[in-house]
Amino acid sequence: MPNLNKVEGEDGDTVDMPSLQAPDSHAGNVSPQPTLLDMLEAERCMTNLTLAHEIVVNKDFRLKQNNPAQDSLEGRVKEVAHRAFWDTLRAQLSLNPPDYTHAISLLQEVKDNMLSLLLPAHTRLRAELEEALDMALIRQQAEHSALDLHRLGSYVVSTMASLCAPARDPEIHKLRNLSDPVDLLREILRVLGLMKMDMVNFTVQSLRPHLLQQAIQYERAKFQAILEKLPTSLDYTSTWLQGAVQELSALRVQSDANTQNSGQAVPPPGGSCPHKIAPVSPCAALNLAYLHLLSWEPSGECYPETVQMDRLRIELLGQTLKCLVLEAAVLLVTSTQCGGALFSAVGFVDTLKQTVATLLKGCHESAFDLKGALLGLGEQVQKIVNSTLIAQGGGALPPEQESLLKGQVAALAEEHNPVRALVGARVRSYLQALLGQSVAQRATPVPPALALMENELAELGTAFVRIVNFNRQVFGPYYSAILKKLIPPGEPDIGMDSR
Repeated sequence: MPNLNKVEGEDGDTVDMPSLQAPDSHAGNVSPQPTLLDMLEAERCMTNLTLAHEIVVNKDFRLKQNNPAQDSLEGRVKEVAHRAFWDTLRAQLSLNPPDYTHAISLLQEVKDNMLSLLLPAHTRLRAELEEALDMALIRQQAEHSALDLHRLGSYVVSTMASLCAPARDPEIHKLRNLSDPVDLLREILRVLGLMKMDMVNFTVQSLRPHLLQQAIQYERAKFQAILEKLPTSLDYTSTWLQGAVQELSALRVQSDANTQNSGQAVPPPGGSCPHKIAPVSPCAALNLAYLHLLSWEPSGECYPETVQMDRLRIELLGQTLKCLVLEAAVLLVTSTQCGGALFSAVGFVDTLKQTVATLLKGCHESAFDLKGALLGLGEQVQKIVNSTLIAQGGGALPPEQESLLKGQVAALAEEHNPVRALVGARVRSYLQALLGQSVAQRATPVPPALALMENELAELGTAFVRIVNFNRQVFGPYYSAILKKLIPPGEPDIGMDSR
């Protein structure tokens, strides 16, 4: 059973709160080192948790066969072993009389695989299979050298054609053209493997709506089981949240100091009292921690355990975010230098956005030559602007304005460029507002400076919020327990879903 404590909720009722200690440990004592059995059990729970999470959050999730690369050690060993097996089968069938030992084993495997593809309603087909692939009869035929592998293979292929998905029809057509019994058996087993994988994926997709209803409770229970086996499984998460709390606290102190220095602080009537710094909101700390994940270095360690299953998805969003900030900065520079009237020209914005996105593709990669790309982009932007101005009946930009435009675009290569920093701050504020927005509230508008990237930012924000909301629902009780330790008592409630 999960190790749970009872805590008082907002309405005075008690709710289950997961314990952050091992079930047999005592507060203040050092937790014992996990045994090998504990680590194996935790790894098994983590595998199940990861698989369930992928099925739930990834609508395109598909299981695939394990096909090692041919140039890998595993691939070479597999190839040699398979070649030796099929060469042995060919040699046995070439004897006079033929030796059907391996062939009978393969026919049994073919029969078992085909039976596993049948549904409970396939009673007639199941009976036909049992009769056509009667292993006792096949052994008797083999003993008298009367086994017809080609006839059995033709029946198997015809039955497979009635069971397979339409996508496998080309594979079935190839099987019909095979006459060599060894090649036929080998390819039948290969295609049956593909059909079994199709059936597994179909089953997964069929169960997905039911898994969605139980996903939060299931993932939380599995993580609690991991935590009980490995009590240190929240160390990185605690450090992650602590960093966000410390950053918010520093910002509050700085903001309070600025307010006092500007003389805006008004003492209460009846005299002065020590100024109280505004408290840190646990919900704001958690949202800030989530935002930090978008700028996490791909090679960075100490990634929070509770978000590890979504790390790849969040890293991809972070890469997209970096590119969008640069693209928005280029558009803002162009708009500032050339005026808003130019952006009302038909097709200008689409052409400019397409050019910017194409030349900055891959800008998140460390090996990307951002400086060179922006230099070339400045030239392209200038050409697009001039051609549009001329098409409108005006003249091209003056040389000094062209140089200024290209120079400002090239200057965006600097990470601390004012325009780039401003756009980045606006994007982060937009995402932070999305995270703090309740379902009942109106959609958060995109800042005016980012209006040209509204669709792209909305798509990014929707994907990020979807990941965050599910993660918050699953691990909210753990975050609540950690933040209550990091933030002094009496602060506002955390406002997290802990169902």
